Amino acid sequence: MRVVFMGTPEFAVTCLDQIIKAGHDVVTVVTTPDKPAGRGQHLHFSDVKNYALEHNLPLLQPEKMKDPAFIEQLQQLNADVFVVVAFRMLPSEVYNIPPKGTFNVHASLLPQYRGAAPIQWAIINGEKKSGVTTFFLNEHTDMGEIILQTEVEIENTDCAGTFHDKLMYAGAAIAIQTLKAIEEGTAKPYPQPTCEELKPAPKIFKNDMLINWNDSAENIYNKIRGLSPYPTAYTRIGCLDSDGNPTDKIMGIKIYECSITEQSSAKAPGNINILDNNKLYISTKTKDISIDILQFEGKKRMKTSDFLAGFRKNNYTNILD
Repeated sequence: MRVVFMGTPEFAVTCLDQIIKAGHDVVTVVTTPDKPAGRGQHLHFSDVKNYALEHNLPLLQPEKMKDPAFIEQLQQLNADVFVVVAFRMLPSEVYNIPPKGTFNVHASLLPQYRGAAPIQWAIINGEKKSGVTTFFLNEHTDMGEIILQTEVEIENTDCAGTFHDKLMYAGAAIAIQTLKAIEEGTAKPYPQPTCEELKPAPKIFKNDMLINWNDSAENIYNKIRGLSPYPTAYTRIGCLDSDGNPTDKIMGIKIYECSITEQSSAKAPGNINILDNNKLYISTKTKDISIDILQFEGKKRMKTSDFLAGFRKNNYTNILD
């Protein structure tokens, strides 16, 4: 079929690549406009744009999805179907263009985890499984009729990064299956089921990333792995002056990997215990957590043992906030 593909990050690239390899004609790729990034504010291309350029695919980068010129360009492509993966909200003027519809590949088992961060929230909430859903777009965000779904197990060792990759390949596979069903006329879309409890997946902000050490070790462990490697859970530590008195200065510590010990916390939540100068334990409401990989503000990401080799604990408080 003639396909218009819309996407931005790495998650979408694998799907685009598999659509091409399946023999479909990707008549154009739509992605976000280039944005300045980094210290030099150089223009940054999306992962999808980089792929499109490498494979000489036609490319559109509209500033506004309702731009009449952009809509006219899409209409003239005579595409059979639009495929959307990790992209922007589409207006009805766009998703109603193709005769066979516009479908989205979403990284959750809808109707659960509608929103911008379904992978992170599923792990943060301690889910044992999630998956990928394809559904036809309508006027309501992530609420269109389901075409296909596939479940993927969340292992206890998975972080957002590893589970992202699992869903990325599962998403590419289900996109191909969906295209085949649409092409052959065997797709049987159905309304999303009604659930008593819906778990949302909103965009993650800095407040969501701050660790609450008064929580259980299990919940903290899930939060850390659910936000690793990006945007990363963090905690804060106070600084002391040369006389050992507290100052107003607060330093941030990002935590990428941790593990739950068998040791019940004897101290108040947030207390630090450095053992043999190469292990860092933090008290929680239940059990101690061992910090394995972290990044102190102004430093590089590193193993805890390497970090502690140069850590001057007399310069900081003994309790994390």
